[in-house]
Amino acid sequence: MFVAKEKCKRTAWHMGAGKGQIDILHKLWEWAKMLLTQEELKNMFLAKEECKSTAWLMSAGKGQIEVLHKLWEWSKKVLTQEELKYMFLANDEFKRTAWRMAADKGQIEVLHKLWEWAKEVLTEEELSNMFLAKDRYKRTAWQVAAKKDQLELLHLLHKMWVCAKEVLTREELKNMFLAKEECKRTS
Repeated sequence: MFVAKEKCKRTAWHMGAGKGQIDILHKLWEWAKMLLTQEELKNMFLAKEECKSTAWLMSAGKGQIEVLHKLWEWSKKVLTQEELKYMFLANDEFKRTAWRMAADKGQIEVLHKLWEWAKEVLTEEELSNMFLAKDRYKRTAWQVAAKKDQLELLHLLHKMWVCAKEVLTREELKNMFLAKEECKRTS
């Protein structure tokens, strides 16, 4: 029941997270803790569906902040430090991380929380990689925000960039501004 997948390889966990069905996720979590092994519990958080999305990625892309809070809280009970890192750095078929997906959708609150939580588990280098991660089309969160005229998102990313100066090298910061997407356009 918990690990069964439908045609697109999504579990009930994936579907509940993607749709923001927090009550369903609570029930699934309570039942899963009673029935599943430690490895099966871990797999609930790390399993990817057909488009290579985890429940974490799906909820970040849809701005399901309450779901992300719960997934974060519950995942810390079953995942190792390395597995928590994987949650942040995993990407979908378009090479979008949760960070990049939230930026793509203009999910300001989600980006705030992802940044806060990421600082708990990622090294400086991994934070840098998260901040500068590019999708399949070589676009960073910064470029997506600029392309979509998301001024509030650009302000947030700038604020985080100020914090990131402690994490990113001068060269990485320059690359963030000068990076070109696949079509060779800059921000």
